[in-house]
Amino acid sequence: MNNEEFLAAHDAYADALFRHCYFRVYNRELAKDLVQEAFCKTWSYIAKGQKIENIRAFLYRVANNLVIDEIRKRKPVASLDELVEKGFSPKDESTTEMDQRLTNREIAGLLESLDESYRKIIVMRFIDELSPKEIGQILNISENVVSVRIYRGLKKLEQLIDKKEL
Repeated sequence: MNNEEFLAAHDAYADALFRHCYFRVYNRELAKDLVQEAFCKTWSYIAKGQKIENIRAFLYRVANNLVIDEIRKRKPVASLDELVEKGFSPKDESTTEMDQRLTNREIAGLLESLDESYRKIIVMRFIDELSPKEIGQILNISENVVSVRIYRGLKKLEQLIDKKEL
């Protein structure tokens, strides 16, 4: 990978990586720092002569590992509710019955109550708009495991929604 290809990858993925990091750490400056560090680590990896097959998946893996390291260092200071209050609205091109029944704030609150393993994959799939294959590459798990976790996470969300509506 040469300089132009790396700069093109930065232009193509920096905003999406920022959203991913911001949605996980709830801090704008920290998210910017994590994205910058992800690109620096990726460039260092390339400079050592290593080959990268899928730059997008590689960048997400590096960013995801940095987020995990940061979360281990400290506890989150903001909730998804606060994120939604600040104007963040998850992108989803398909309008589902679930979207019609709940506000973004309610969905964010329910999403926050999911196990981290489900929440992380649902965020990557529906917020970051990554394919199951890309998520699998990022998390170093099979595409099938990703699909199962998406399915189970959505089922758990449905159960939480049904419980909320009672």
